[in-house]
Amino acid sequence: MTEAPALTDLQAAFRERGYVAGDALATALRLVVALGKPLLLEGPAGVGKTEAAKTLATVLSTRLIRLQCYEGLDAPAALYEWNYARQLLHLRAAEVSGRPVSDADLYGPEFLMQRPLLEAIRQAAPPVLLIDEVDRADEAFEAFLLELLAEWQVTVPELGTLTAVSRPHVILTSNRSRELSDALRRRCLYQWVEYPSQEQELAILRARLPGIDEALARQVTDAVHALRALPLGKPPGVAETLDWAAALLTLHRDHLDAEALTLTLGTVLKLHEDQRLARPTLDRLAARNAGP
Repeated sequence: MTEAPALTDLQAAFRERGYVAGDALATALRLVVALGKPLLLEGPAGVGKTEAAKTLATVLSTRLIRLQCYEGLDAPAALYEWNYARQLLHLRAAEVSGRPVSDADLYGPEFLMQRPLLEAIRQAAPPVLLIDEVDRADEAFEAFLLELLAEWQVTVPELGTLTAVSRPHVILTSNRSRELSDALRRRCLYQWVEYPSQEQELAILRARLPGIDEALARQVTDAVHALRALPLGKPPGVAETLDWAAALLTLHRDHLDAEALTLTLGTVLKLHEDQRLARPTLDRLAARNAGP
């Protein structure tokens, strides 16, 4: 068990880095450190699941090692590959010099290219291992993860079994594009991550864009929360909120009026259908922002 920072200290450290973590999420992250158990974060895309892992690594002053999951990802691609080009050069050099070459020569550590999972368990200090969008990987890969998360060791046929030097702090994220197995859920702590409240999102804007005008920040968060209430194909996440506010600041806009909306709508809504659907709502907000 590792000494974990106090809850308020952890929240303060996250806030210093522009991440506003509520009590439930901060507690879950604290328990990842204290108990050494993986944490599964689920929730809509764009609510800050990946950013939570990145921020935790920064707060702990440790490495972030990220495995981005995708359909067709298999264990070798996530663990290691052999550097065939270097092996070939070694073979040719041996042939020129007349030296014999054995399998042990060719499959030594100097030719092993570590991929994220192997790299994570070979670190002297525990890194944060982010297994991002695990729901995109196939069920076979999920089954492989079960073994790794249970035993903290992997087998490389040419080298034998490699055991974790230190157990990483593991965070898995899922957008629920498919249902994960009960077995994986049982091995993890679990936290659902919602979109932030308007006050939380205002706090994020103030932390990440410290020069932003208070009225403009409120107009942006008003608009984002109104958009999330619509049946959009791609509702805006926190990253889009930040992009929108940053774009308005770059264009020296201090109000979210009709013109500013038209010029910057592409920073927050990325589907033409969504822009058409949202336009009446945004026009009402722009009229309200213009005042009497």
